[in-house]
Amino acid sequence: MQNSLKIKFKRVKEGFDDIPLPGYTTEGAAGMDVRAAVAEPFTLTQGSFSMIPTGLAVEIPAGYEIQVRARSGLAVKYGIGVLNGPGTIDEDYRGEINIILFNFSKNDFVINRGERIAQLVISKVYRVEVELSDKLSDTVRGEGGFGSTG
Repeated sequence: MQNSLKIKFKRVKEGFDDIPLPGYTTEGAAGMDVRAAVAEPFTLTQGSFSMIPTGLAVEIPAGYEIQVRARSGLAVKYGIGVLNGPGTIDEDYRGEINIILFNFSKNDFVINRGERIAQLVISKVYRVEVELSDKLSDTVRGEGGFGSTG
């Protein structure tokens, strides 16, 4: 596989060894599906949000982040999204990964043990040097804000 990177995951909850590690569903998938580590079905009521545990911690190589994104199937079928999506897991975080899900629908949604609840996308991160300047380069758009391009 080209562009591969090794990422270490650690189980941080006892009794959840049956839940698969994050993985790609298809060969061309950009995101790895991550699953709910709930002991019993959890109801996400309409219009509410909750942190759903994954039972996993991760060691991300220096210079990378993991972006947490919604699963399109959950969004289109049930109105379930990631509240702070995309969320970021920083390279120095070693605690349990929790996914903040929001129920945008008018129906309650039940999250079952091992259910795929979000996607994790690995991205390169660039550190920048911040420089204050009195002038920025000109562009065709200029200072045109929201809706300025049509």
